Amino acid sequence: MITKNETMVKYFILKGISDVPILQVLTFYLVLLIYNITLGGNWIILLLVCLDSHLHTPMYFFLCNLSILNISSATVTLHKILSSFVIKNNVVPFNDCIAQVCMFSWLSGNEFILLTAMSYDRYVAICKPLHYSAVMNGRVCVSLAIFCWSFSLLQMLPAMVIVSRFSCYSSNTIDHFFCDMVALMNLSCSDTSILKLLIFTEGVLLSTFTPFLLTFVSYSFIIATILRMKSTTGRSKAFYTCSSHITVVALHYTTIVCQYFTPRGTFMSSKLLSLLNTAVVPMLNPFIYSLKNKEVKSAVWRQLKYFKSIV
Repeated sequence: MITKNETMVKYFILKGISDVPILQVLTFYLVLLIYNITLGGNWIILLLVCLDSHLHTPMYFFLCNLSILNISSATVTLHKILSSFVIKNNVVPFNDCIAQVCMFSWLSGNEFILLTAMSYDRYVAICKPLHYSAVMNGRVCVSLAIFCWSFSLLQMLPAMVIVSRFSCYSSNTIDHFFCDMVALMNLSCSDTSILKLLIFTEGVLLSTFTPFLLTFVSYSFIIATILRMKSTTGRSKAFYTCSSHITVVALHYTTIVCQYFTPRGTFMSSKLLSLLNTAVVPMLNPFIYSLKNKEVKSAVWRQLKYFKSIV
């Protein structure tokens, strides 16, 4: 379908992961499994932090925010794969598509800013342990969380206004499994120069490179402090405290670099990599924090013992 102006574009058609029927079935069950694991893992983290007083610390407060982010981003990007298979309908109304672009841009922008706040928490805990309680008090933690969510929302709005006002599309078929800003920009025959500038300045510099730089600086000080420790036990404990967060940061930045900064037309820039970034990474986050964290595993056993005692 060829369109000439925005008023003629009433809906978009998502091509999904594959046109092959057997692959569509396999994709549906795989995504359904991943989505359920993502919901289950992140909800367990949220419930544990709420129920167990031992986890009422700044690190787990930010981990709760990350879990909310994981649940939201997985729901926003994966729901159409699941619903389109069940109801056999890949059509997305124009306004719904724009709303999905807004939500995905907001959540993906918030991801790296939140990880930066978590790296600052680790910096204070290791480099300034005597001042940790005073610096990372409840008010500061809440303020940092509000800043992460609101800043990513505000920096996304200008690009969203431009996308919603595109006046011309060459086609209404999106070769993706969700509405992505880059996909809409590639379909538009309107002037996209301002949008490309915004994506570079806000998406790349503000939302990706700046958080990476701040996280790198935080861990530079952390590593320097750890190497100055005389106690081998102290160094091991400090590295163990940061290991989960470092793993999550490396996973997020590796997938985003592979997805958006590799040449087009290669396997690394395919929809499978997008699926990895939007589905697999949110699923892995709670496992990384729980499997490598004695406090989380201890909290699980405490809650299981508590529920057994009241049954």
